[in-house]
Amino acid sequence: MNRIITISREFGSGGREFGRRLSENLGCAYYDQEIVKEIAKRTELSVKYVQQVMGHRPVSSYPIHIGRSFRMMSDPSLDQSQTIFREQCSILREIAAKSDCVIVGRCADYILHDAQPFRIFVYADMASKVSRCREKNYEKEDLTDKELERRIQSINRSRASYYEYYTGQKWGGRIHYDLCINTTQTNIKEMTAAITRLFEK
Repeated sequence: MNRIITISREFGSGGREFGRRLSENLGCAYYDQEIVKEIAKRTELSVKYVQQVMGHRPVSSYPIHIGRSFRMMSDPSLDQSQTIFREQCSILREIAAKSDCVIVGRCADYILHDAQPFRIFVYADMASKVSRCREKNYEKEDLTDKELERRIQSINRSRASYYEYYTGQKWGGRIHYDLCINTTQTNIKEMTAAITRLFEK
């Protein structure tokens, strides 16, 4: 069985950089945005649309009506969300079967449960997340620190909602991870070097 490492992360915590550096240190494949692009290719939807759907909990566009009769209605928005998730599951399983790898996000820790991945959650305090966003220029808009904090909180709420909808598990709940890493005021490169030793044969 291949060695699979999944990285779930708060926005601005440095989880993506951590995952990329870990894959480089271990000499294994790294998957992040590549998954989104492959889903878009298979579903013939735009990358931007797939990213938008994967960042939010599915919401039906039709209200539920209760009366003398009930007829199931097809909801195109919900149907596409389900289609995208099915492709997401298929792609992740193909990746896990191919080689050792590090996978960032995409509910990979839950979807690949049978592959027994090593599940990592990366988090940080708000001040560190704001600082990293400034350094990496994640938010190109001219936002104040308070506005950026609200943006970070909104993204993380959406990630949690999406994850919890499909997994039934609490996003960031320590019982669902093998290792939780606090990157507050931490050098990601040095942190990754230390964690890499856990996986060296």
